[in-house]
Amino acid sequence: MTAFELRRYRQSLILGLIGVVKELFPGEQLKISHSILDGVYCELVNSTLSIREVQQIEDHLRNWVLADQSIPYERGQDNLYQCLIGNERITTIYPPFDRAGSLKYFKLIHFLPGFILLFPNSDHPEFISPFISPEKLSATFSESQRWLENLHLSTVQDVNAIINANASQDLICLAEALHEKKISSIADQIFEKRRNVRVILISGPTSSGKTTFAQRLSTQLRVNGLRTVALSLDNYFLPRAETPLDSCGQYDFECLEALDLPLLAAHLKTLVGGFEVETPIFDFVCGGRGPVCKPMQLSSDEILVVEGIHALNPCLLPSLDRNQMFKIYVSDLFQLNIDAYTRVPTTEVRLIRRLVRDDKFRGIEPERTLAQWESVRRGENSNIFPFQEEADVMFNSSLLYELNALRPFAEQLLISVTPASPHYQSALNLLTLLSFFNPIDSSTVPFNSILREFLGESAYEV
Repeated sequence: MTAFELRRYRQSLILGLIGVVKELFPGEQLKISHSILDGVYCELVNSTLSIREVQQIEDHLRNWVLADQSIPYERGQDNLYQCLIGNERITTIYPPFDRAGSLKYFKLIHFLPGFILLFPNSDHPEFISPFISPEKLSATFSESQRWLENLHLSTVQDVNAIINANASQDLICLAEALHEKKISSIADQIFEKRRNVRVILISGPTSSGKTTFAQRLSTQLRVNGLRTVALSLDNYFLPRAETPLDSCGQYDFECLEALDLPLLAAHLKTLVGGFEVETPIFDFVCGGRGPVCKPMQLSSDEILVVEGIHALNPCLLPSLDRNQMFKIYVSDLFQLNIDAYTRVPTTEVRLIRRLVRDDKFRGIEPERTLAQWESVRRGENSNIFPFQEEADVMFNSSLLYELNALRPFAEQLLISVTPASPHYQSALNLLTLLSFFNPIDSSTVPFNSILREFLGESAYEV
């Protein structure tokens, strides 16, 4: 199942869910809140659902599928789709299937105060992954939601209204202040454990802003009197010619084996032992290590900061004492909805970040970024998401205004994808998503912002 087909599958199930909830709970408002695991978290606004009620919803949804109900919809001139559910017209970015009969694979999990609707993933379209309760991830989403509620923000339109009122700078300052406060809090937690911690491990999916986060955390640790030495796993990539291939024959940059693990293990052992190593510097444009290495040494009063998508994988440092590690999971958990039924997929937000960054810093045109994305997603499902709950703390790197600031850059890239391209539909969907966000001038974004990792002109080395 391609990524686009999976989006249609998910959109179709969500439309069926909306209809079922309308039937079972008339007068209640369903909110499709945010993505979580291989699904979405849903709730009834101002209501708590019981296990029995969630099972009732699942049973009715299965009956809807078994009856092979039609899903009436039409495409508008704005590339959006109008779907008729009961007496309500619902706008969607992705077209649903014509009928419900093929939507056999899903599961509802009671998760207070609502439930999680689990979907299959593209690698295993006839399989629902085992459910591992995402307690820490859910808590991170809830924390972000409370912050939005304190600011009286719930939809993209709320942010656009602030921009239209010429108050975008206030919005930027608020979003950046939240990041600074959270990073400072994490630094304080590490300071409390400073006697044991020798390595800080920072992981998360692609385009989450891990590199900038690691450097900002290091700044806050220095404020607390702790010195850090940064080590990026990205510099331990194998040369492109030695990179493993995925099942489609494309370079699999996301798998653990894409790293030079023996060299990494040797360097970490040497560093923790207090000796110097010559760390490589990877050139993403050339696809290999540069001719210059970076000398590095870890003294007794310093902490090693390791960041990369595999940093939480226990196979990375199997011999290191867990008490010597402090694990951090970083992800762009964008939480503003377009409306109650239409969320902004966090995956698409990260893809937009990556499109802009690849063009600016890695010499990769949008066509190649889009072509690699399914491989990237498979790597995340295999190598990142299974380990996220092992983190000691999670950091949400999303910014309220980021798609508004990224829109002018991303649009220019996406427009260059022609109708003849196999990725034209993906580009069109991203353009439709971006159309909901009023653009803002990116020159007002602070130079230490995580967003600068993608826009350029960062105060840090990214």
